[in-house]
Amino acid sequence: MLHLIWEGIIGLVIGAVAKLLMPGKDPGGIWITMLIGVIGSFGATYLGQAVGWYRADQSAGFIMSVLGAMLLLLIYRLFKGRTAAA
Repeated sequence: MLHLIWEGIIGLVIGAVAKLLMPGKDPGGIWITMLIGVIGSFGATYLGQAVGWYRADQSAGFIMSVLGAMLLLLIYRLFKGRTAAA
């Protein structure tokens, strides 16, 4: 259980840094920020392993996790902008 709480805290920090680095309006409050950070970290790990930057037993570091969360925010904004214009 403590492991999940720790992942949530790290996800919150990663999501907050990603939102801070990307100017503009972003979705949600604390829970959405945490979710963006956790999913961005998992996405960066998966992408890094697929490209060959990480071995199967390694995970993405802080910088790559923030970049993954920023990519997730960018994708959100692209879809959000497309649906708002339609």
